[in-house]
Amino acid sequence: MTSSLLLDSHALLWWEADDPRLGAGARRSMEQPGAALFFSAASVWELAIKQAQRKLDLPGTLLATLTEEGFNELPISSAHGLRASALPPHHRDPFDRMIVAQAQCEGLTVVTRDERIAAYGVPVLW
Repeated sequence: MTSSLLLDSHALLWWEADDPRLGAGARRSMEQPGAALFFSAASVWELAIKQAQRKLDLPGTLLATLTEEGFNELPISSAHGLRASALPPHHRDPFDRMIVAQAQCEGLTVVTRDERIAAYGVPVLW
């Protein structure tokens, strides 16, 4: 069975940096042949904001690396926006809410260590 995985923002950074904080199970699933890997435009937006606020140093090669490694960019659609606005208030972070909405709309498993994401009933992998 092929996995379709949507990486949360921290998972993207940890994958790109080969950081051991990325869960071993998530890494194994990502490395499976045929795994479909996605990143959200919302994650890039969130990371760019944090870089502008000097909260992190975003690798300048992140987008190129994701593309080279076969990740698919998931744009934000109107359907995603409507779904995000209808979610219960388990999570206040608008970027995480968008990732949940995208996962729900597109049938994706979210790669995250954020335990609040699972409260939305989306499959979570860590």
